[in-house]
Amino acid sequence: MGGTISRRFFLAGSGAAFGFPAAASAPKVSLRPKARGVDIAKRGLPSVDALIEKARLGGKVSYSVASVASGSVLEDRNASTGLPPASVAKAVTAAYALAVLGPNHRFRTRVFGTGPVTNGILKGDLVLAGGGDPTLDTDDLADLAARLKAGGVREVQGQFLVWGGALPFVRQIDRGQPDQVSYNPSISGLNLNFNRVRFEWKKSADTYTILMDARTEKYRPDVQMAKMRIARRKTPIYTYEQKNGRDHWTVARDALGKGGARWLPVRNPVLYAGEVFQTMTSAHGIRLKPPKQIKTLPGGTVLAAVESAQLQIILKGMLKHSTNLTAEVVGLWASKVRTGQVAGLKASASEMNRWAKTTLGMSRVALVDHSGLGDASRMTSADMTRGLVAARKSIDVQPLLKDIPMRDANKKIAKNHPVKVMAKTGTLNFVSGLAGYVKAPGKEELAFAVFAADTKRRSGLTKAQRERPDGARSWNGRAKVLQQDLIDRWAVLFGA
Repeated sequence: MGGTISRRFFLAGSGAAFGFPAAASAPKVSLRPKARGVDIAKRGLPSVDALIEKARLGGKVSYSVASVASGSVLEDRNASTGLPPASVAKAVTAAYALAVLGPNHRFRTRVFGTGPVTNGILKGDLVLAGGGDPTLDTDDLADLAARLKAGGVREVQGQFLVWGGALPFVRQIDRGQPDQVSYNPSISGLNLNFNRVRFEWKKSADTYTILMDARTEKYRPDVQMAKMRIARRKTPIYTYEQKNGRDHWTVARDALGKGGARWLPVRNPVLYAGEVFQTMTSAHGIRLKPPKQIKTLPGGTVLAAVESAQLQIILKGMLKHSTNLTAEVVGLWASKVRTGQVAGLKASASEMNRWAKTTLGMSRVALVDHSGLGDASRMTSADMTRGLVAARKSIDVQPLLKDIPMRDANKKIAKNHPVKVMAKTGTLNFVSGLAGYVKAPGKEELAFAVFAADTKRRSGLTKAQRERPDGARSWNGRAKVLQQDLIDRWAVLFGA
């Protein structure tokens, strides 16, 4: 059966609706209200069943669309079916962080000394203390080192200590992901470059030159805590193990070709940040001993600090680029502020679920993390739409969402399309989601959520297949076409 259209719509008789020609299969007749406005509005539009059949996704498709002004559901299908939301979950995380921390919150990374500074000599230990900044990068550590030097420190007699205990350590967001995917890093209270290291290789004659660095636009310091070795084999392409707190990788020689580069996840982010900071202080003539990770933060005097951008700016970047580390860190930090302490990622996600139920009315939300990377998370389209309506009236994440380009009748992106969609996408292998807001000039705003998932096909993948499984890219493309087709349908059907 097709989607369910609410009684409110039948009573309103939406006839003219949005009234623009760019909808897929646009009606060839006027949509002005007449005696049977609903029948006229539907004329020429493909049915929901036809759209879903065309997409050939298998599994389940769930959607819900509602009026932001009234909260009334206008149309839905399988709206109470829980499906993996993928990165759509980040929209909930953004609302959670904004509500708990506030839009102007900043994260602070400090360097302090455990003893006095006399004639430029720190007579004690130097401590690099993370403050949960998810956007801290090599440039920031370079700035921090410069501030330390400008503050009068030129020598450290004691040890160089690094602390990431402001948040619990999470070895990886989702254990089901391949070892080498950079979007599944470790999490701690001290993170650097989204906890990624850049692996670059170049072929010369019959040998390869390998680089492992903490690259940014300004700097590219080499790192020793991540090692790569080329192995003469075809498969697996990568192997990983940790030895003495360092990341040891191997890569299949047959997969390298002439050259290339990719990011790899970091599994010891605290020592990673310490090693890079040691390099940056050395450039200013301050020689530090090798970094030593500590669990308990000692007392001392702050010698230098750097702050992140405001939270609302961080969240906008997170939603645009769908950075998993940012989502997990801001979610963990919000739970810590809300409860006083947080045991781990799953516990923090549970706290966010409770908040979403009481604040946004999302009665069945069941997330296992803050990023949506874990496919055990479940969300219904009814819940997500209800939450978006509630958030628009209070927390308002809408300005932070990504502008989703719309296509014209020829399926080409239309820069001046009259319908504006601000939403969050979500993608896993054989899982696709889109949720946000739809607005046409002079018409009421709609909140919507679309989830599609072939969980049986996804569960059949091996761990090694999950980076680039056969058929996943085309499946995702068809899912996005379905999302566009549904938005086109709602734009024609629902208006003032």
